[in-house]
Amino acid sequence: MALHTWIIYAIAVLGLSLTPGPNGLLAMTHGALYGARKATYTVVGGVVGFTCLIALSMFGLGAILQASSSALLVLKLAGGIYLVWLGIQLWRAPALHLAPKESAGAKRGISLFRLGLLTAIANPKVLLFYGAFLPQFIDMQRALLPQFVVMTVTFAVIEFLVEYLLARLAHYIRPWLERGQKRFNRTCGTLFVFIGAALPLIK
Repeated sequence: MALHTWIIYAIAVLGLSLTPGPNGLLAMTHGALYGARKATYTVVGGVVGFTCLIALSMFGLGAILQASSSALLVLKLAGGIYLVWLGIQLWRAPALHLAPKESAGAKRGISLFRLGLLTAIANPKVLLFYGAFLPQFIDMQRALLPQFVVMTVTFAVIEFLVEYLLARLAHYIRPWLERGQKRFNRTCGTLFVFIGAALPLIK
């Protein structure tokens, strides 16, 4: 991949990462609830999920889904149901409290990682997006594998940095969020439910 092509790609990925989405919202939620260190598990899980979707797109699964409307519908419904479930869990979560580190860190890292991973792979439209987005930066005159590796690593690094910064920001404004008690959880939960319900309806 030529340097100027990589720069354009990196700028495009940065813009994509800054666009509000389920994983960014989840990173902020966990950053506020458990702190930035714990939320790192969530962020890493999301990055792993996005990396898997990129790999699938690169191997042509995006084209398969575009050709099979029934397969896409199944994935949309499954992803939507999961996001709605996640939103309900956030809605029912207790109000934010500034707890001691032992209590705040009670949530297991593997659980946060799993939530980040599943939230990333729950949206099949991301897979289709990658299938259309990534080929724009491929140079057919060069070996494909190195280009795929560069694009994947670039995306993973940028996505991690953006979501981690969101988690840190949420943690530092936690005292202000705490004043709203359960409103913060319910706002995030409502957004997840809305995204999950709208996902199967978007063509």
